[in-house]
Amino acid sequence: MTRVLVVEDDPQLVRALVINLQARRYGVDAAPDGITALRLAAARRPDVVVLDLGLPDMDGVEVIKALRGWTRTPVLVLSARRASEEKMVALDAGADDYITKPFSVDELLARLRAAVRRTEAVPLAREATVVTTDDFTVDLLAKKASSAGRDIRLTPTEWHLLETLVCNPGRLVTQKELLQEVWGPTYATRTNYLRVYMAQLRRKLEADPAHPRYLITEPGMGYRFET
Repeated sequence: MTRVLVVEDDPQLVRALVINLQARRYGVDAAPDGITALRLAAARRPDVVVLDLGLPDMDGVEVIKALRGWTRTPVLVLSARRASEEKMVALDAGADDYITKPFSVDELLARLRAAVRRTEAVPLAREATVVTTDDFTVDLLAKKASSAGRDIRLTPTEWHLLETLVCNPGRLVTQKELLQEVWGPTYATRTNYLRVYMAQLRRKLEADPAHPRYLITEPGMGYRFET
């Protein structure tokens, strides 16, 4: 049974989440504050954490940082904070996804299922050297991409960007993460670089670059590679 830790101080929202999750056969623990959440996470070892940022005793970002000190358990942020800067802080601290309130239960459940699938796929992803989609193949060992048996010519920067996304399938990789990984720490704010290079990658890899299927933009936050 997949176990979810819900960290939320609104009793009505907690009750609604518990009912919906248990109805779908998730095991659920709930914490009304950060300290309780960290204690439960250590004792119960949840598979996913659903976390509100506005907690009564500490900021949710501090909870994420504390969790990241010892676990890679997926953290789905559920927050009323809508500013891009606030989202980036949470994602850079180690959150895996971010959903703004108000939200639909269906969206939350879909994001939760995706987080669980990514966790289950990690051992395979670490061993995989070839990633295949319906439209192209990425050979991580040979450092090349191909389509229908023909090599796709990528610049070193395009390859590094694609490699970073492919090695994190399904996970939202923040703009800051990508910029630091591909261009270096001094380029952490050069988001225009990402727009240009992602557009180039889509033209080379996507069947319909205007409506990408694999290289997905999360506006104001970052990008994710979907298979």
